[in-house]
Order: sequence, then C-alpha cells, then structure tokens
Amino acid sequence: MGIVDRLVLLMVRISPRFVIRWVSRRYIAGVDIDAASRTIRRLQSQGCCATLDVLGEEIQSIDEVSFFESEYQMALQRIIDDDLDANLSIKPTAFGLLIDEVYAREKITALTAAAGDHHIHVRLDMEDHRVTDGTIRILKHIQEAGYSNIGIVLQGRLFRTAEDIQSLTEELGAYADFRICKGIYLEPAEIAHTGHAQIVDATCEAIDAALAAGAYVGIATHDDKIVESTRKSLSRHGLGPSYEDKRKNAPPSRKGKGPGYEYQMLLGVRGELRRALVAEGHRVRIYIPYGKQWYEYSMRRLRENPTIARHILKAFFLPWKNRP
Repeated sequence: MGIVDRLVLLMVRISPRFVIRWVSRRYIAGVDIDAASRTIRRLQSQGCCATLDVLGEEIQSIDEVSFFESEYQMALQRIIDDDLDANLSIKPTAFGLLIDEVYAREKITALTAAAGDHHIHVRLDMEDHRVTDGTIRILKHIQEAGYSNIGIVLQGRLFRTAEDIQSLTEELGAYADFRICKGIYLEPAEIAHTGHAQIVDATCEAIDAALAAGAYVGIATHDDKIVESTRKSLSRHGLGPSYEDKRKNAPPSRKGKGPGYEYQMLLGVRGELRRALVAEGHRVRIYIPYGKQWYEYSMRRLRENPTIARHILKAFFLPWKNRP
C-alpha cells in the first residue's frame, strides 16, 4: 500500500458518516430492493445486465440467517415481478458457513432451487481463504442435487486457483461456471500472489485456463491489461459477441447468459470501459450491492484492501475521470 493510499484511508476512517455515505452512493445502489431495481433498470437501458447482492456477511449467530434468507427471497421475487435481467450473488458466510456448514448449504440449496424455477442464476461469492474449501463443497453439493443454475467465484491471486479450475471443470463438465477476479482479500504470501503484476498475470492465466476448459466464464475486471489479455484469449478459443460457442465441453445456451462468457464489473467503476465493452457487443454484468449495512460494507472493504482508497480519491477530486 502506497503513501497516498494510506493517507486517503486515514482520512476516510476519521470522516463523518455522511461523508462515507456520499462516497458510497456511487458504488452501492441504495438501502432497499426498490433502489436496486431502479439502478438495474437504468443499466439495462444502457445495454447491461446485473447481479444482486444483499450487503452483509460473516454473521455471528445462526439466527441472523433468517434476515438474509428473507432479503434474497424478496430480491428474487423482484427480479421476477419487474422482469429484470439479473442474477443473485450471495456470500456463504451470510448464510452461516462458518457456524454450521450443513445448515448454510440447505438454505443456499433452497434459494438456488427457487431461482432455478425461473431460470435465474445464483453465484457463490468467494470470501477469504478460510472458506474456500467450504464454498466449493456447497457448490458441488448443489450441483449434485440436480441444480445447475449455480456458479462460483475463483480468485486469480490464490496459488490454488489453477488446480481448482481443472478439478471443478472435470467434475462439473458443461455446468462449470466461474467468475474469475483478481480477488479483494489480502491473503498471506504463503498461499497467494501479493505483487500487483503477479496477481494480474495469474488472473489472466486463470481466465484463459477456464475458457480453454470449456467453462462459462465471468471475466470480472476493471484492469486494462486483463481486458486486453482476455480479448486474445476469447479470439484464441473462438469466442466473441457474434460467435457460437463451439468449445469442447461448452456450456449449453441459457437464458441470461452470453456465448460462453461475459464481462463483469462493479457498480460505479470504470464507466468508460463498461460502455466500450457494451458497444463492442459483449455481455456486461454489473454487480449491484444494496442494503442497510452500507457503512459496515464500505469500511470493511477498506480494511480488507486499502488500495480501494485511490478510487475514493478519484470520486472526490476527479469525478470526470471515472464517470459511472
């Protein structure tokens, strides 16, 4: 973390709550599903689709699961009622993964089944390394139960990701579905790349490996180098906006999915890149977090990865450089 990031992080930590709220409005859709739905409709008018995330994670009591269960049921119903081009993204620790894995698995399976009835995809977000194996176990269980409308996030920075891609595609076949990202959690050097260049290179390699294996790939990035690398990977594997996915082991065509891949971005980040990708014909999905825990979410993300501070600096002083 550079000195600028440290200074901005310190400034944010001592800032009044209303300042954090002002900054977070760019990256968080609002406090309720109504605000999230309005944001999705706006993005749809610009050629994008979305994935909904209810803010909150790593609950302290299993009783807290009921809140997230209710919120996601409400989100699912709103997607259906408003005919939104949207999926669901969930954090397994919000459903109790670190407290009772079997209970969490049952609740996530039920949600996935309900979403599947309406051809809506569910994405298991990947949190820090403590829950990597548990999250993968939940994915496998749900797929084995017959629900193929579920995928997982894999983080390029982790050393294990290449092996996870290989083993999961071998086991899940045409239903292997990954979001590949650099990863926001600052993991120990014993298990992950820690230098920026190495993380970028490892993420590019992971995306290419997932495409080569025939998986559906959500390319989650705002990094120009990764975007350029994936352009070459897509071309190498015969993929693109106007191409039929003819890879061996390719996933079946599904409602709400692109031709074997899509780009994914965070709300409020790199608007110019998002518009360029849409103009080229790529399917672009925007991650839409919403909920009453906006303050906790914002501060936690800064603690987990202080380099986010540079985006805050841009929002304050160079808003025209990062227009949504």
